[in-house]
Amino acid sequence: MIIRPAHLPTDTIPAKGVNPTTEGVEPDLSHEWVANAQLRITDKVAKNAAFRGSFRVQEQTRIEALDVVCEKCRRAYDDVAGKGCEAKIDNTHLIGGDQRERAKRKPRAQHPGVLVVPGPRINRRGLDAVLSREA
Repeated sequence: MIIRPAHLPTDTIPAKGVNPTTEGVEPDLSHEWVANAQLRITDKVAKNAAFRGSFRVQEQTRIEALDVVCEKCRRAYDDVAGKGCEAKIDNTHLIGGDQRERAKRKPRAQHPGVLVVPGPRINRRGLDAVLSREA
């Protein structure tokens, strides 16, 4: 049994790769704003926050916002207000661009006259490794 949305005609099947429920609908590119804040807390609250990763504050506590950024694209409010969120389209700006174009790591330079000697082979598997205390 095939279940179709009510607004679709039942005699036609949509083309492959086309989602008829979202076709013609513009994607939501709005930013999700968060504020990095600074609060004065007591020693007891600080200890609990360090252990739990969160803490509660009293009602009507004034919070000082250090900066306001988009949670998805990590860009400041002043820089991208009124524009679409780039992270909802493509997040390559978060990973430093195209990975194929990034420079490879340079091997460490060896001092002249140094001979690299491999260490002894250590058996880390099986009963022999346990008995010889190498595991």
